[in-house]
Amino acid sequence: RVQLEESGGGSVQAGGSLRIACAVSEVPIYAYTMAWFRQTPGKQREGVAAIGLDGSTSYIDSVKGRFTISRDNAKNTLYLQMSSLTPEDTAMYSCAAREGFLALYFRLDKSYYHDFGQGTQVTVSS
Repeated sequence: RVQLEESGGGSVQAGGSLRIACAVSEVPIYAYTMAWFRQTPGKQREGVAAIGLDGSTSYIDSVKGRFTISRDNAKNTLYLQMSSLTPEDTAMYSCAAREGFLALYFRLDKSYYHDFGQGTQVTVSS
């Protein structure tokens, strides 16, 4: 079973940047569609960014141009580089994995992922 461990969260002022990471264990990351989700209390988990087997990426509209998802196959690690952060980006960020190919249209839908990490908190102050 895939194991996911996030790190790198913290507190940052609006306009700042942060990079969070997700270390993947037990399976090769290159064989998985990977994604970042975020959740705030009382709200549903929201897909933020995803990366496919071929490296193609997708983002929700609110983070396009500010967030970049990437994958280091040698380190078996997923990253999310976040810039121009706003208080609306405050959330618990979790990585998710699904073995094999997943069509672009479905990659930000949490129902298509089998495994989630515990999450790392990102707090953006104004």
